[in-house]
Amino acid sequence: MLHHKLAIAPMMDWTDRHCRFFHRKLTSRALLYTEMVVADAVIHGARDRLLGFDDAEHPVALQLGGSDPLKLAEAARIGEAFGYDEINLNVGCPSDRVQSGTFGACLMRVPVLVADCVAAMKASVSIPVTVKCRIGVDEQDPEPALDALADGVFAAGADALWVHARKAWLEGLSPKENRDIPPLDYERVYRLKSRKPNEFIGINGGIQSLEETRRHLDHVDGAMLGRAAYHTPGILAGADAAIYGTESGAFDFGTLIDTMAGYAARHIEQGGRLGHVTRHMVGLFHGLPGARRYRQILSTDATKPGAGAEVLKTAFAAVDFGGAAAEAA
Repeated sequence: MLHHKLAIAPMMDWTDRHCRFFHRKLTSRALLYTEMVVADAVIHGARDRLLGFDDAEHPVALQLGGSDPLKLAEAARIGEAFGYDEINLNVGCPSDRVQSGTFGACLMRVPVLVADCVAAMKASVSIPVTVKCRIGVDEQDPEPALDALADGVFAAGADALWVHARKAWLEGLSPKENRDIPPLDYERVYRLKSRKPNEFIGINGGIQSLEETRRHLDHVDGAMLGRAAYHTPGILAGADAAIYGTESGAFDFGTLIDTMAGYAARHIEQGGRLGHVTRHMVGLFHGLPGARRYRQILSTDATKPGAGAEVLKTAFAAVDFGGAAAEAA
């Protein structure tokens, strides 16, 4: 069984390589995920740009989108060759783009095809293959719908199933509304775990804190933080101690400052912009003294053409690090 009790959810336009590098400096243990990458893009696109990542990001999983078993198998092989630790199949995204491509959440309606995709990927790689899904879509009854999906993917060899504990409404709700309006049903995921005691079941959706994460872990094998980890990433500074029981003193924000400034400087030297890195760091000191000024600097000065890594250090200097360290301890 896998041992990733904590994961950071794949989030389109957010969990790019810069975000993941930053999150890894806050937690050494959580499993990180890429944004969803369509299998066709992996096969035919600019692979270094789409799949490249820093070795510091491990453990890191590649999330694929698609519904063609042969293409997904090829994309999985490419991902394994790039060094990813896991391949994940997206069966949960409700956007119009994935619906038009017949993948994402609409695959909840065809569990046999999902199982075929998993079997093909498992046969093509030696690393874990996992699935992330919803509890159902549209008018589906979540009881038989989730069971059918789970039965199929585990029979096909899936190593884990991560369940966003909401339905996806493909008709009538936007992708943004699908993240908030369908009610959460954590108990449905707990029932799945009771039914599948020997399989890895992880839960996702609306989890706001490490304390909530710990409570979910009384019922399932893993918990996945999404927007809470992105908008208030400072909570991850206490994740290794809270979830994995590692010894921890006050988090060393001084080291974080130096590491992220150096990373940003290297990115700029390679033709990037400071804002590519700092846009993921705006919420780091949420609620702490100096956080407002910190956000202002990253939202204005860091986005200007030619901005250098010194802007990041200036922003950090506005924060009361004593308070931040105490909060994270």
